[in-house]
Amino acid sequence: MSSATVLRDAWPALPFTEWKSTWETFLLRTQIVGKTRLVLAPHLNHSWNTTLYVSTTGLTTSLMPYQDIGVEVALDLVHDELVVTTTAGERRTAGLGARSIADFYAEYLSCLHQAGVDVTISATPNELVEAIPFARDRTHVDYDPEAVHRYWLALVQVHRVLSRFRSRYRGKASPVHYFWGAGDLATTRFSGRPAPLHPGGAPNCPDYVMQEAYSDEVSSCGFWPSCGSEGAFYSYAYPEPPGFREHEVAPAAACYDETLGEFVLPYEAVRTADDPDARLMDFLTSTYDAARELAHWEPWPEPALEGVRVGGRRPAG
Repeated sequence: MSSATVLRDAWPALPFTEWKSTWETFLLRTQIVGKTRLVLAPHLNHSWNTTLYVSTTGLTTSLMPYQDIGVEVALDLVHDELVVTTTAGERRTAGLGARSIADFYAEYLSCLHQAGVDVTISATPNELVEAIPFARDRTHVDYDPEAVHRYWLALVQVHRVLSRFRSRYRGKASPVHYFWGAGDLATTRFSGRPAPLHPGGAPNCPDYVMQEAYSDEVSSCGFWPSCGSEGAFYSYAYPEPPGFREHEVAPAAACYDETLGEFVLPYEAVRTADDPDARLMDFLTSTYDAARELAHWEPWPEPALEGVRVGGRRPAG
């Protein structure tokens, strides 16, 4: 079996209509966990301190400081459980089965408390038009663990390609991280120049959050599972330079979405390709090149790191 075939088989189908209600529940759960990191982690530019990360079992906050110990919260999508662990040796778990957000929220806070961590988080969702307080949300109940597991497997693939793409830029670039507001896995490149004040306007999100996030000129890309029939990759520039939306990009399945204000590439166009990694990399590279060329970014040559081993030593020969 060729390596291309192995990669293609690793990209699962994600028909959104089949797991839409599960996605809505899952997104709210990530917001609850993510808001814990928002409170505990020291502030980083562009709200990088709030994000979650793809892990070997799902999504994690990574290590967060709490008083004189550390705590980590993970959504383990392999074993279907919430896991709270601390450097003091405490470990608490809760199942991720179908139940209301109100019940999940109460159980989550209980797990934290039993592990010796007492945190007060903002108790309403962000970036959603319908922001039902977590403690009163008995609307979002559905949860299909197999669908969420497939989604995580897709995130593992996307994370790999985005990480390779990020590594090719010498300038300031964000980690590959998961924004729980809209549920997108993303990475952003920065030109090094300030940007005009962002207008804000995201639902249930203070304008200052978006204004700080977009304080600098950027080219950003990522993946949304809720856009299109199976999700979509996106790429945009802020501020958008003249001619950007008309610029030719690759592959042919990509287009500029006037409503979203960004280029999009259907997930299924990547997963069904003979070489999914190459197709996605074409999209990421060509859309970034369009932003860079049209906005006249200073050149940042790609680092010559192909084949470099840990420690900076190249393979012999």
